[in-house]
Amino acid sequence: MIQVLFFGPVAEHVGARQIEVDFRQGLRWQDIYDELRTHYREAFALVCVVAVDGKRVDEQDDTPLADGAEVVFMSAFSGG
Repeated sequence: MIQVLFFGPVAEHVGARQIEVDFRQGLRWQDIYDELRTHYREAFALVCVVAVDGKRVDEQDDTPLADGAEVVFMSAFSGG
């Protein structure tokens, strides 16, 4: 199972802070992004940061996910 977490406005638009996605051999974070984006267009229009197992990733990272991986989608943020 893959844990998918959402933070900030992304979570608000999805209506959840966490969902689970069934693990499939060869599954990449981009596959999850593409699949969820079709259901939550407004939420995924806000996604600026993606992390897998605590490490930020970008489009060039096409490493398959391990069973039990955690994928995080969040929007840009600022602190003070």
